[in-house]
Amino acid sequence: MSHNTWIHRLVTPLVRPLVGTSVSPNQITTLRLGFGLAAAAAYAEGSDIWLSIGGGFFIISMLLDRADGILARLSGKLSKFGHYFDLISDSVCNAAIFIGLGIGLRFTALGGWTVALGFLAGFAVMFILGVVMWAEGQKGLRAAELPSMAGFDAEDSTILIPIIVWLGWGLPLLYVSAAVTPLFAVYFAWLHRRMLRPAA
Repeated sequence: MSHNTWIHRLVTPLVRPLVGTSVSPNQITTLRLGFGLAAAAAYAEGSDIWLSIGGGFFIISMLLDRADGILARLSGKLSKFGHYFDLISDSVCNAAIFIGLGIGLRFTALGGWTVALGFLAGFAVMFILGVVMWAEGQKGLRAAELPSMAGFDAEDSTILIPIIVWLGWGLPLLYVSAAVTPLFAVYFAWLHRRMLRPAA
């Protein structure tokens, strides 16, 4: 994930007052993880009210995801542990939201297959995490980072998830996610194939 997207610029003024306080980037990451898992649990419940609440939780989680890195850079509290904690939290939240959505949609026309689709998309997200961590182990931190384009990066697209669910298009979103996310995971692995070779 890049560090100068429009969402980063939106969150930065809210984070600046925390510089010099006892609030740490890892505490914000923990809060981000909590909101992300709460969003997934709300989606898994499946009713309209919990889908709405879950969407709000997920957006808060996404903003906190930007906030932890901003605070780390502004306060000089960058650390290898914090980087990996953030990376793992991001992947867990993104995987969980697809799994939660699949569980929540189990009473639709597709039945229990939605759970399988949710797990497929979630597994693909965790596979991407594995590629990133392996590549970074070979080539160093942020070796697998994708560049931003026009002020947006690949992970910014996750903000569309709650918006699409709010519009009532959760099932089509699940179809597309279960198809596109594994394909992106394969593409991502191919893109970083040289980094995935064991060091000599």
